[in-house]
Amino acid sequence: MITKLIQKLFIQDYRNTADPLVRARYGSVAGAVGIVTNLLLAGGKILIGTIFGAIAIVADGINNLTDGLSSVLTLVGFRLAAKQADEDHPYGHGRMEYITTLLIAVVMAVAGFLLIRESFPKIFAPEEAKITLPMLAALILSVLLKLWQYFFYRKMGKAIDSETLYAGAKDSRNDVAATLAILISVLLTPVIGYNADGLMGVAVAILILYSGLTLMWETIQILVGEGADEDLAEEIKAAVMGYEGIVGVHDLEVHNYGAGRLFASLHAEVPAHRDVLESHDLIDNIEREFRINRGIFLTIHMDPIVTNDPQLHILREEITEILAAIDEELDFHDLRLVKGPTHTNILFDIVLPFGFFMSDEQVRAKVADRLCSARPDHFAVITIDKKMIKKAKKD
Repeated sequence: MITKLIQKLFIQDYRNTADPLVRARYGSVAGAVGIVTNLLLAGGKILIGTIFGAIAIVADGINNLTDGLSSVLTLVGFRLAAKQADEDHPYGHGRMEYITTLLIAVVMAVAGFLLIRESFPKIFAPEEAKITLPMLAALILSVLLKLWQYFFYRKMGKAIDSETLYAGAKDSRNDVAATLAILISVLLTPVIGYNADGLMGVAVAILILYSGLTLMWETIQILVGEGADEDLAEEIKAAVMGYEGIVGVHDLEVHNYGAGRLFASLHAEVPAHRDVLESHDLIDNIEREFRINRGIFLTIHMDPIVTNDPQLHILREEITEILAAIDEELDFHDLRLVKGPTHTNILFDIVLPFGFFMSDEQVRAKVADRLCSARPDHFAVITIDKKMIKKAKKD
């Protein structure tokens, strides 16, 4: 309810999330809300923790301070990412969002390390516990506010599919767990007769460090260049195959230059007997539809294939069976025959996943042997492709 009100009040045209400017407004508003809430929490916890000598509460307050810095980076990152493409950056500036996410992760990791160094000595030299009403009030308020922050970031992130805001939601969820742990330790101290302040401080710090390193690794994977997500790949293939005149697609690659800046390429198979100008016009229409309606800059290579040759049909069924016997995940494409006076070449590409249990040469030799053993005047000319799709993430 509150999140929806914030969207309506502060984000102009908030439903049009495909617009880069609207996306930037989402990031700016989320960053501003994060700055205000995290600074309030940080100031209150550090003050109360310092007055009453509670290192775990101070650690939690510093964690909120780093969250505030993260919110500043979020705000800046979204504004930089919204800049239009220019001569030096023809693919736009969308990856700035990922770079700021990486900076957020570094800040989190450094803060976690420093807090471990500060809290660890307190485990072996605990100070006298001081439990006060302001201390308990600060912790309870923090849990409630961080819980709201988690749902706020998650809803804002879902609206624009933002990795940065999803990361903020995860961090807020971690903060809820960390603060609850501190609250429990404060309440249990009089019961167990031991001040677990230092121990909980280390636990909070480890959680911060782990979250920072995990986020850092995930962001680096995006910047290095991941394969197309399986769900997205299937969606693109199904959409292209939905056009009459397309009989197959393969060699799909997707390059991510930030949200709303996906560049993709694929090979689309069309009947060889069809007029080439008609097929070319179809390809142009598909590329235009993807750019306008899906926000994907798609480039299609047209592959004419023979669809009315009985010999090719028999070969296609044989190759399918041979590959299925090796592994159900294997696929092939671009099957064609080149007939000569002394022999015939069977040409096709096999798609192997990375890390397949057989080498390229082993697969090539096994398939060629089974395919040509009964055809002494035929030779298999096999090209090995790599599967450029990654498995969809499971929640």
